[in-house]
Amino acid sequence: MALIITEEQKLLRDSATEFLAMNAPIEQFRELRDDNYRAFDEGLWTKLVEMGWTALTIPEEFNGLEFGYTGLGQVLEEMGKNLTKAPLFSSIVLGATTLTESSNQELKAAWLTHLMDGTKRFAFALDEQTYFDPTSIATTAKKANNQYTLSGKKTMIIDGASADAFVVVAKTEDNEINLFLVEAKTAGISISTDVLLDAGTYASVTFDQVKVSEANRISTAGQGSNLLNQILNTACICLSAEMLGMVSEVFGQTIAYLKEREQFGKRIGTYQALQHRAAIMFSEIELCKSVVIKGLQAIDEKSEDLDQLASLAKAKLGKTIKLVTNEAMQMHGGIGVTDDVNIGFYFKRARVLQRLFGDYSYHLDRFARLNKY
Repeated sequence: MALIITEEQKLLRDSATEFLAMNAPIEQFRELRDDNYRAFDEGLWTKLVEMGWTALTIPEEFNGLEFGYTGLGQVLEEMGKNLTKAPLFSSIVLGATTLTESSNQELKAAWLTHLMDGTKRFAFALDEQTYFDPTSIATTAKKANNQYTLSGKKTMIIDGASADAFVVVAKTEDNEINLFLVEAKTAGISISTDVLLDAGTYASVTFDQVKVSEANRISTAGQGSNLLNQILNTACICLSAEMLGMVSEVFGQTIAYLKEREQFGKRIGTYQALQHRAAIMFSEIELCKSVVIKGLQAIDEKSEDLDQLASLAKAKLGKTIKLVTNEAMQMHGGIGVTDDVNIGFYFKRARVLQRLFGDYSYHLDRFARLNKY
């Protein structure tokens, strides 16, 4: 498939650009940060639901739009440009994808409608280490009669403090990875929150002998690892779409600054050394556009190369966003590290996204192993 988007996807992107400019400009990010690091604006979330963004990837049989991840990627890219804070990634990219890719029809019927209308939100409970390792799962799920008992602790849960239910990755007694849906108000769950560099709120959740019914086991026997892999591939590509929006916006703001800032009687954009550095950034961003659109298309097409394309996207965007945000800070000079301009917000957000679901080194190694290098 050609590395371009359709007219319908362009219209979605354009509507997202206009909507976010009016309803979620970068100033809202400042307001949420200054309001005791509020996770997101409930009013904005309601409007996102009304726009239909929560239904983009949901199958039509569950009253979704089934517009695909390539379409959703256009929305995420625009959200990245504005640093929009909303639980679209946690609840839809992670939560809804978990259900749509599973074979548990009862859970799909019970929850997908609520995820689409925004009345319920999911959070994905995977990480247990200070570094990303989806194979290192210490949380256990022991079965007795028709229920499981979950014990363990999860960290770095995106939007975990406001979630109505958690998708919990645990190991059953046969040492197999399985996924469970656990409502947040279930007895034995305790939640604490931390604010990270990007002013985002992340949760740590302890599961102390939490009882979960057999019906809330999302993955079937032998399916857990494959389901988790599919979710993580989708997450990496969708995060890469958000990062693409960020690098595009940072680059645009930096070029505008080079054209207006004067030093030694000349605009600094006329200095050839800075022009060369800007050209390198431009070239890298253009490559990123191809990588992201290919990855999004691969999700929709259920490509056999999805594993490789997911790691390619996350590694490439992780490396490029570091380059672009670093260069932007350098080219802005001292003002770049102050609160007077927005570049610092993108710089900090970039550092968190680089590490979520595996950093550059992790995915470079995974890509090499998948291709038997």
